[in-house]
Amino acid sequence: MGAAADPLAAKVRTLAPSMTRSMLRVAEAVAADPAGCAALTVTGLAELTGTSEATVVRTARLLGYPGYRDLRLALAGLAAQRTSGRSPAVTSDIAVDDPIEAVVAKLARDEQQTLADTAAALDTVQLAAAVQALADARRTDVYGIGASGLVAQDLAQKLLRIGLVAHAHHDPHVAVTGAVQLGSGDVAVAVTHSGATADVIEPLRVAFERGATTVAITGRPDGPVAQYADHVLTTSTARETELRPAAMSSRTSQLLVVDCLFTGVTQRTYATAAPALSASYEALAHRRAPRPRPSTR
Repeated sequence: MGAAADPLAAKVRTLAPSMTRSMLRVAEAVAADPAGCAALTVTGLAELTGTSEATVVRTARLLGYPGYRDLRLALAGLAAQRTSGRSPAVTSDIAVDDPIEAVVAKLARDEQQTLADTAAALDTVQLAAAVQALADARRTDVYGIGASGLVAQDLAQKLLRIGLVAHAHHDPHVAVTGAVQLGSGDVAVAVTHSGATADVIEPLRVAFERGATTVAITGRPDGPVAQYADHVLTTSTARETELRPAAMSSRTSQLLVVDCLFTGVTQRTYATAAPALSASYEALAHRRAPRPRPSTR
């Protein structure tokens, strides 16, 4: 496989200007010999590149991996791909020359597994507590950035449809400004797959310190976001690989959690939720009606 088709080598070239010299030595080593580096401990790779363990971990994170263990797994997969001579992958086990029918089937299988993994790992005690907090909330603020921001908007929009006060914030400054206004009786929800997104953690911390009930929807329950969350709802990370972007697999599992929250809240507020849903449907009905055709006269 040529270097141009190698996703890790391409990533290293792209990120090289933002790396220190020692980090670049680590990055170039793993890109040049993924099989050899996959067999090394973090100490071994540090010795091989003449750097420190901290530099190796920082490089792994810059390349998009939560830690060195994740980088080693990705390197092993890349090494196997090079050895087999398969076409370069685009996402998961999808190759660049796969027919569209195979793409649909493979993605559907992965999505199903992601949902199953999330459902199996979801702590229903934590979920029930989060549902009750949302149902009782005077106001709910939801924080998310990037793909997680789309999920945050989905949750807020769903809560609005059943008559609850909810706001989704993707601007970190606005999020913190809003969090300052929260207190007992309010809820703040952070959506962050990595559990380490500073622009999401900061408003959650402020809300937590102000006395609001806080919820984290995250794939890393041991991440920094958890220290400011009263309730942690864990999403699946099992289907992520070097070539399956987090934005795809994490969004699927996050949306399942959002739907579980929304359905649970609707159950607990049915007396007011049902009329609110009906009213919103009626208000938008005219927008769904077919428009009359213009006269041909």
